[in-house]
Formats: sequence, structure tokens, C-alpha cells
Amino acid sequence: MPTQVITGAVPEREGLAVGDVLVPDGAAAPNALLAAELRHRGLRVRTGPWSSFGLPEPRPPVVAVYTVGGPDGSGTVDAVLAAWHAAAGARTVLLPQPQSFCAGVERAIDIVEQALVRYPHPVYVRKQIVHNLHVVRDLADRGAVFVDELDEVPRGATVVFSAHGVAPDVHRQARERDLRVIDATCPLVTKVHSEVRRFARRDHQILLIGHAGHEEAIGTLGEAPERTRLVQTEADVAALPDIDGPVAYVTQTTLAMDEVATVVAALRERYPHITGPGSDDVCYATTNRQRAVLAVAGQSDLVYVVGSRNSSNSVRLVELVERAGTPARLVEDVTGVRLAELAGAATVGLTAGASASPTLVAEIVRNLGGLGPVEVVERRITTETITFNRPRELDRAGGDAAS
Repeated sequence: MPTQVITGAVPEREGLAVGDVLVPDGAAAPNALLAAELRHRGLRVRTGPWSSFGLPEPRPPVVAVYTVGGPDGSGTVDAVLAAWHAAAGARTVLLPQPQSFCAGVERAIDIVEQALVRYPHPVYVRKQIVHNLHVVRDLADRGAVFVDELDEVPRGATVVFSAHGVAPDVHRQARERDLRVIDATCPLVTKVHSEVRRFARRDHQILLIGHAGHEEAIGTLGEAPERTRLVQTEADVAALPDIDGPVAYVTQTTLAMDEVATVVAALRERYPHITGPGSDDVCYATTNRQRAVLAVAGQSDLVYVVGSRNSSNSVRLVELVERAGTPARLVEDVTGVRLAELAGAATVGLTAGASASPTLVAEIVRNLGGLGPVEVVERRITTETITFNRPRELDRAGGDAAS
């Protein structure tokens, strides 16, 4: 049975306006799904401990909805409670593994954390260190200042380059501004940059399979902009001109495996003597998360992928599941889960992109437990043991004490 839901009305008082909806936090009963649904439907929702609203907490695990000033005249609260009961019931949550943070993301976050300890504040970060709003907000709360371009960074300051890599021109700008640079580029992205430079030295025309506007693609194109073109689809390949001389391709690290295979096949048909990288450019973590989610997609009524909308690898997971025939939703966190989607979903797949914290997954599981008993089943296809060293800039210098 789901957690009991109780409703009521409380009088208006200081800090509480008529029309506010109170959803107190219970000691054992999670309320995030209920609070999020009420907000999605336009109500002003206040959450907090029962005591903060002057309400005694009931002993049984319950979630509660109180309206200030009397019953909800629009009927929205009743509609949300109906959706809650429709979604209630026992369900199985399938957790494909690996999921969540990869070694490159863990390294990038650690670099910012160490820079905040070792160097005077503020420490600047160019672009999002990884594509996840929760990670960025947490680091910003701890003192990191995120900027779009280097002209926002004072001369001589410390700046961290994001995990997605930057073009050589950005490094040049940093030198001109006398910036202390700590490069958090994922080593697997650095590998792709090295391949582009190697092909360029050998006078190849280079085709980068990637997504236009993505920071990783922008940085990679910048290694040899005069001889590198971006292609994303078979149609892009068909539109390419004839190329005299040697041709090579490289790949953005966060693409879908089937997506890359299709474009590479088209490139090989168009340019039979094209040269590829010595090993796959799509990174091990991207591949593992895609294989893992496909292992549960066919057994799930619905799959949630935790990640931000600008996270390429997270978006690819959603697309992959949908191509496999299972509904999939990208959610930033538990507040993106909708009750209507859960009605009839007895088995839910739940994964996270490589830049999303495992705590976000755990919070969704916890809140699903408010709807009824949850059996969590882990499906592991492999265990990741790869780690990456910190950059030399951090290893060789103690830095100044943060101020």
C-alpha cells in the first residue's frame, strides 16, 4: 500500500498566504513527487518540517497536503491526489550499471574542488565544468565562479577549463591574460584532439562526427579548423564535396554507438580509403551506459534518465531507449518525475548520464517508495575500474591558501 495521504486546511498567518499549499516533510514519508506535481500545476507550494508550520507530525508515515485559508477552490489539489492514487502501487525499479559519474567527470569535479582549496578565491571555471546543473550549483555555492569566456576573468586569476576541452586559441587567450590555467579536459577528449593534430600533420582532410554547437565539438574543430568539417548524419555525409587526397574521421566521445556506426558506414562508402582513429573515440563510459540501459529497456514500462538537457551522453541514452521501443524521459532530478507517467508503470528503468550524481538516482528511488513497495533490482553489465590522474598543475604546486 502507498504511504497514507492526509489533507486539511490551516488558517492564514504570518508567512503563509491564502492559496499557499503546505507539504510538510515527514520523517519516513518522502514528499518530493507530491510537491513537484502541485508545482507543475501552478500552485504555490511550501515545504519544510512539520514544526515549521506549527503542525504536529503524525506517527504513521504519511504525506500531507494542507491548503492555507480553506479548501483549494480550483480543485487542483484533488486532481493531484487522484493522480497520486492512480500512480500508487508496488513496482520494480531496474538499475542498469554502470551509470552516473564516470572517471572523467569525477576527475573534473575533483580538480575544481582542489583548486578551491589550493588557490586564492575566486577560482573561475570557463563554461560548465560538466554538463549538470546540480554539479555546477554545488561548486558555485562553494566559491567557483562560472564564466562563458576568458574576457570575464581578471588578469592573473586562476581558471579551470571544463572537461569538454578547448581549442588552442583559448589556451593562447589565457596566456595573453597571464591566467593560471588548470586544464580539466577529460583525457579521452584529449585523445581525440591529439588524433586531429596527427591527421592534420599528415595533410588529411578531417571529418568530425559530432553535434554542432556542443562544447566538445567546438574545441575539437579548433585544433585544425582549416581542414576539419563537422558531420552529424548520413545526409551531412551525402552533402560533402569530393575530397582529393587523404581523408580521416574522428568522433565526439559522447555519441550513441548506433548513431556513429551509421555515419561511419556512410563515410566509408563515400570515401573508401578513409582512415579512422586507432581505437574507438566514443568513450568507454558512454558505451557502457548505453549497453547497460539497453539491457533493461525491453523489460521496463518506462525508463528515466537522470541528466541535464545539455548533457550529450544523457540525451543519447533517452534516444537509444526510445529507438528500442520503450518510453523514456530525461529528468534533472526527482522534481521532473510526473505522477501520470507512473500510472500503470509497474517496472521502471532508472539510469543516469555520466555527469549526474548517484544521489539524484537514490532520491528518485526513495520517493517512489512513497507510492508503494519498491523492489530495486540492479543489472550490471560490467564494472568500471578506470581512474585518471590529476593534471600536473595540481600535482606539482601546493598553491596559495584560499582566501
